Amino acid sequence: MASRHLSRSVAMQTLYEWDFNNRDASAIPEILAKNLVEFGTGLDDRDFPRELVHGVLEHVETIDKIIEKAAPEWPIAQIAMVDRNILRLGLFELLYGDRDAVPPKVAINEAIELAKSFGGESSGRFVNGVLGTIYRELGEPGKEHPRRGEQSPAKQEEYVGAVIFRRDPDGAQWAMVRDIFHHWTFVKGQREPNESPEEAVRREMQEEVGLEGTIRATLGENSYPATNEAGEKVMRRVTYFLVETTGTELVLETGGGLVEAKWVPMAAVKELKHYEDTNHIIDAAMETIGHGRADNAE
Repeated sequence: MASRHLSRSVAMQTLYEWDFNNRDASAIPEILAKNLVEFGTGLDDRDFPRELVHGVLEHVETIDKIIEKAAPEWPIAQIAMVDRNILRLGLFELLYGDRDAVPPKVAINEAIELAKSFGGESSGRFVNGVLGTIYRELGEPGKEHPRRGEQSPAKQEEYVGAVIFRRDPDGAQWAMVRDIFHHWTFVKGQREPNESPEEAVRREMQEEVGLEGTIRATLGENSYPATNEAGEKVMRRVTYFLVETTGTELVLETGGGLVEAKWVPMAAVKELKHYEDTNHIIDAAMETIGHGRADNAE
């Protein structure tokens, strides 16, 4: 068994025992030491399983919320104990791991192999489905381009997004929101039936961050495949607007998949961890504001 795969097996066994024993973190050193002796024969790098276990424990609350968001029909307590700890392990590597050392697809495939080895008959498919959904939502490069031989989802959902800014003596400030995948992004939501894009973007601003504003420009679109709440594979098309506000207080919506909102100087936006497929939207907004074309009301 390859060294890293063996390390993940030891980490998964340790997390399983931690979970079985009422999640007593104080028992982790003893459990891990026992498992390294029992299952880690010939394992040269014993730091890697430790890093995996302690990484999962550090982020387990966030990880569990993401799992429940990706599989809403499966509350975390109802997922088989082996499967949920494999998901925790895979998701930790997917979200917090070194992507140069462990590319996302490798993290997913390793989790699937663990599920096939240690889980039930359907565990591999279940882990693949959950981590695959999260992987698509992460905005990996190329997600808007189907693989060869793979068709784009036939169903399309219309979304709107708002690049919200306010004028400040020190320069434009942008309202940014951070999602549960630890990416900074923009207010965004699905259009309701018979709702215009402009009406939708005003509603989303009010609901997600408690702001009102004036639409200054249409910035462009991006599309990406996703899985909706009904479990259907869809193509989401997002139309982004540049919106100016005079408000200063950000009131973050609760329970909507966002964890933080803050004002960010325009010059610092691209330094944040963000979705690469919105770079053209960011560039268009910066150019519009910088050249004074955001001075005209809607």
